[in-house]
Amino acid sequence: MIAALLAAIVIDGSAPPSSIAAPPAAPAATQALDPAAVKAVEAVAYDYVDGQLEGDVARVVRSLHPDLAKRAVRSRPDPDETLGLRRMNRDELAGLTRQGALKTPREQWDRSVRVLDIAGNVAVARVETPWFVDHLNLGLFGDRWVIVNALWYAKPQPAK
Repeated sequence: MIAALLAAIVIDGSAPPSSIAAPPAAPAATQALDPAAVKAVEAVAYDYVDGQLEGDVARVVRSLHPDLAKRAVRSRPDPDETLGLRRMNRDELAGLTRQGALKTPREQWDRSVRVLDIAGNVAVARVETPWFVDHLNLGLFGDRWVIVNALWYAKPQPAK
């Protein structure tokens, strides 16, 4: 099928053979991230995750934009919702932190933060713990980075 389609393109002259055989262009070189910006974004991401693990509401809240949109793709969506999302805002996350939902003794912490990209006043970071993976979108407001959006995945847990 693909061979016939390529032959038809070559025969009718709509695409010269050289454009069919040419390899895709190489991606543009990636610029190195500014180390100071990376450290600043990491600090906010660690406030977010460590604050939850400590049960420190103030630490979590200072990492978040007031209009935070935290989302998770529902594995079992509501029948009335084609693309089901679990939704959470800053106040709900603060409430879960206050309740100690993820409070964990420090010696059991196993978490990482990786800054994936920074472009001007926006950044993307990945946070991972044994319980979840968060992909964070951060914005730089003046000289302060905060988390604006988070899309997260709850890792399956072994049966106890």
